[in-house]
Amino acid sequence: MNNVSLKSDIQSAGLIILGKLKVTKNDPVPKEAKTILMLGPDEPIFWKIFKESKEFKKKEANPLDRWSKRIIDNIARQNDCTALYPFGRKPYNPFFSWALRSGTVWSSPVHLAVHKDRGLFVSFRGALAINQKTEINHDYENPCTSCSAPCLSACPVDAFTDAGHDVVKCKNHITSLDSCNCKSLGCNTRRACPVGSNLRLSEQSAFHMESFLR
Repeated sequence: MNNVSLKSDIQSAGLIILGKLKVTKNDPVPKEAKTILMLGPDEPIFWKIFKESKEFKKKEANPLDRWSKRIIDNIARQNDCTALYPFGRKPYNPFFSWALRSGTVWSSPVHLAVHKDRGLFVSFRGALAINQKTEINHDYENPCTSCSAPCLSACPVDAFTDAGHDVVKCKNHITSLDSCNCKSLGCNTRRACPVGSNLRLSEQSAFHMESFLR
């Protein structure tokens, strides 16, 4: 595997490495794997690339998952590594715990994942298990540590609680009054995070919210 080629292939696809972690014996990856690279959208350029894809234009079910699998499978084949996904058949890969282990993601006050650069809009399209050890930085600071936590009061219907995300209450709001334009601009709680919200295009947020309502 050539690290330069791998990085170039990831970048060309509109993706970015959002975190790295060392493989442990309990991780569901090939035994030769040494490191997991977690991939997410390189926003805002990702959206233009995805909109031009055959998956988006066909308007079939789960276009983003199908695009992600085609693209990341291709990157894996070209670079002799293994593609992993947060979707598909059960048991699902432990993406949230992997993210926490990477040192670039934490659990936010509203119990959503928060990334050092992407904030509450962090998302993972897949991951790559590579057969090489790489340098991993665990010295990043949790952005929530010095934040006044506007996310806690941003949801117009208080759908985020200690018990978890009240999906029914959230969907009822979005499909009715939607006083905060959650459907067209993206989740108001996620937008309240001062980190990374400027990277997510409103058109992309609207796409995700439409998918959430299905």
